[in-house]
Amino acid sequence: MNKKISKYKDSYYMRMAISLASRGTGKVSPNPRVGAVIVKDDEIVGLGWHKQWGGNHAEVEALVIAGEKARGSTVYVNLEPCSHYGKTPPCAPRLVEAGVNRVVVALVDPNEKVNGKGINILREAGIAVDVGVEKERATWLNRGFVKRVKTGKPWVILKAAITADGNIAMEDGYSKWITNYFSRTAAHLLRAECDAVLVGAGTVMQDDPRLNVRNAPGESPLKVVLDSKFRIPTNSKLFEDGKAIICGSAPVPVSKGGCFSLLKGANDGSAQMRKIRAREDGMVDLEETLNMLGQMGVNYLLVEGGSSVFSDFISRKLFDEVSLFVNPSFIGKGIRMSDKINVSALEHRIGFKIIRTSILEGDIWIEGVSECSQALLKM
Repeated sequence: MNKKISKYKDSYYMRMAISLASRGTGKVSPNPRVGAVIVKDDEIVGLGWHKQWGGNHAEVEALVIAGEKARGSTVYVNLEPCSHYGKTPPCAPRLVEAGVNRVVVALVDPNEKVNGKGINILREAGIAVDVGVEKERATWLNRGFVKRVKTGKPWVILKAAITADGNIAMEDGYSKWITNYFSRTAAHLLRAECDAVLVGAGTVMQDDPRLNVRNAPGESPLKVVLDSKFRIPTNSKLFEDGKAIICGSAPVPVSKGGCFSLLKGANDGSAQMRKIRAREDGMVDLEETLNMLGQMGVNYLLVEGGSSVFSDFISRKLFDEVSLFVNPSFIGKGIRMSDKINVSALEHRIGFKIIRTSILEGDIWIEGVSECSQALLKM
């Protein structure tokens, strides 16, 4: 076969596998999103994706559909087939047993439990393996998994609704609503795609948000509050449904001792207090918080404010992605998204690369990725 045609077909089927993998968004963490396509004689005979954590992996789903047709086929999978026992048996040996001829892999699994071992199993069995087809797309799809495995921290997305002059609220803290319904719906979709959502205590006390998914399909994420002195009220709306973690650095006040443990459902872990190391200024240490969330299997963390929290993540360069919903309006004096940052010169600006802009019935949705995170994904 002509090499150009072969390369085109490989790319075509791999993009299909990546598209299938994306269907697992919000359902498979801490696992990666994986899709698989099985092709024989230019005919798709099997396809599948990892549908939920603890369920069958994509390769197994595709092999079940393909049945005997898998023998002599080519398998396209966006992440290296696993080689170890986890919630399910390893996939690489299953592909060997099925008698496939060739496996095309987009990305080598960075997890040290795999990291080339699955590919070696296939090659030792005489199966041809090609690696790197659509690697960039595959890496982006699983950027949260890749970062957590490499660094121990989740992929951090800063999400904010702002005016054209950079304000997230009026001077008195009022912010409902800066952006329109379509922007708010998109923001809820973001929540559904992430494993956890984080805000500061000030945001909870000012807005009393639920931090759940309401205007879009999907599961609500874990709720994380940075509350150095455990100030937030125990009747806050965020405790009404879903799991929540309150991260503080000071001793729990005697007046609140045991209060969080008495919240509805707290006996099954829906409400927890976590003592986190304090920084020099007494605030919760962000690095330790991110490490804690990484250990919990959080691949994607959505940070929703307020100003002090945004400023901390930006100034310490602990963010990977931004998702800004900009309303074309001015309010002048208000609370700015990064009010606590003060760079000494223009060349010290903290930048990000815009990867997409969208118009949402008048609002502008700007998505970007930080420069240091771009480098991480190319490692």
